[in-house]
Amino acid sequence: MPALQHPEYQACIDACYACAAACDNCSTACLQEDDVKMMARCIALDMDCAAICRMAAAYMARGSDYAVQLCRLCAEVCTACGTECRKHQMDHCQACAEACRRCAEACLAMAADH
Repeated sequence: MPALQHPEYQACIDACYACAAACDNCSTACLQEDDVKMMARCIALDMDCAAICRMAAAYMARGSDYAVQLCRLCAEVCTACGTECRKHQMDHCQACAEACRRCAEACLAMAADH
């Protein structure tokens, strides 16, 4: 695997991909819950969060001029998703909330450094 052009972004990229995977897992698991309607906001935020995390990782990997701004927005979406997931006691929601917290912190740190 070739070296990343922007190695200073690696920790944030890793956090973004981990969060996206946690969100994908959470939304799929939420669809299996008895009261899916109660999980609608969680599922929607999971989908938004997974998408923006992957996009932010791609922007950083490319060294995009817009990576910092996108990471700030990613942190905002991760925070909203984590807050919603924390309201639900299921393991998948709690794991997702933690991944969202870590990703938001990584994105804010990356944005602060650049």
